[in-house]
Amino acid sequence: MEYKIAVIQGDGIGPEIVEQGLRVLDKIGQLYGHKFTYTNLLAGGCAIDEKDEPLPAETIEICKKSDAVILGAVGGPKWDNLPGEKRPEKALLGLRGELGLYANLRPAVIYEELKDACPLKPEIIGDSIDIMVVRELTGGIYFGKRGRTKGEKGSEAFDTETYSEAEVERIARIAFQIAQKRRSKVTSVDKANILESSRLWREVVIRVSKDYPGVELDHLYVDNAAMQLIRDPKQFDVIVTSNMFGDILSDEASMITGSIGMLPSASLGYDSFGLYEPIHGSAPDIAGKNMANPIATVLSIAMMLRYSFNLENEAKAVENAVSMVLKNGYRTGDIMSVGMKQVGTKEMGELIMNYIIRDN
Repeated sequence: MEYKIAVIQGDGIGPEIVEQGLRVLDKIGQLYGHKFTYTNLLAGGCAIDEKDEPLPAETIEICKKSDAVILGAVGGPKWDNLPGEKRPEKALLGLRGELGLYANLRPAVIYEELKDACPLKPEIIGDSIDIMVVRELTGGIYFGKRGRTKGEKGSEAFDTETYSEAEVERIARIAFQIAQKRRSKVTSVDKANILESSRLWREVVIRVSKDYPGVELDHLYVDNAAMQLIRDPKQFDVIVTSNMFGDILSDEASMITGSIGMLPSASLGYDSFGLYEPIHGSAPDIAGKNMANPIATVLSIAMMLRYSFNLENEAKAVENAVSMVLKNGYRTGDIMSVGMKQVGTKEMGELIMNYIIRDN
């Protein structure tokens, strides 16, 4: 099979980590007989420097013609003083909207070899933690009506939370379908005791759940969900929630794992099209120093193989290679511990690539 992939290396450590991810992907292509072709595109700070805008029209056009998008990282202090419409982060919202990416998947997994990095007590972690947060990405308060008015007490500002039945139904179906391939449990998070938008959310999720009788469904208010993630994270399998709640809860879940450098993400649209990126930032302070951890990017590529290309065996081969590298004691600086063998970005990519085997 041949797959066309749009590659946005971005800013800071983006080019370094993407380079290692593509090396791993090329190894998969060699072993399994796939051809991956790449088109390098600009977005973020580098696009501002070269094109005077964070998201050039050419980038959007080529992404739409591709089978998937790989993104490194965008932003950095260099561009912090630009107005909102000109900032690098505007590229992310633009890509999500233009490409119709409505479902953000954020797994939070604790590897056995990295349990000591988890801030929670061992008895809370148990044998393992493996949570998938499914966040609605293009609706809700981030995309609702907003503005400022003059009131009796001075300036007033408002942001509006709005969801349609169709928006809730499509994200709910993604969550239930993912749960079917995991441990068959969905936890829907809302604030239905207060918000009318959450009441609609809950109604639609309950209705959709009837099409997935083998999947258990429960509901939590967002404040309780935030508490439960710390008190007993093992109870969760798939969490589905709105844009703002998902933004907060997915970051909380990521910190349970102990290292943001290990965590991938996928943003999915229709027909399995997706954008894949690590959840960490551009880390300009270590850019070009061969210090960045490429594992989150590598695992994002595994998600691409699974969710956009339906290549489950290939995805598992990548994930197994990462596990083997960790089991053999190799670490980048951000996950380094006593007795382990520290390696750089390039070395980590090489190790993962060498541990990939085809076992079918």
